Amino acid sequence: MRGRKLAYAIMMGTCLTLFVLAWSVVRLFSPPAAIAMSVVAMVIPPFAAVVANWNVDRHG
Repeated sequence: MRGRKLAYAIMMGTCLTLFVLAWSVVRLFSPPAAIAMSVVAMVIPPFAAVVANWNVDRHG
């Protein structure tokens, strides 16, 4: 369980970091790169949810 929580926290922290950097710093230099970073950040949360709930029914 601890490993899944850590993986979830890392993935969501990465997602948040990508969003913040994309729209506070990167957009000033390259708007297409900021959009690409946002798209990557939007894909991360579903995978983080899958990782957090992986085999949760087996360890009841």
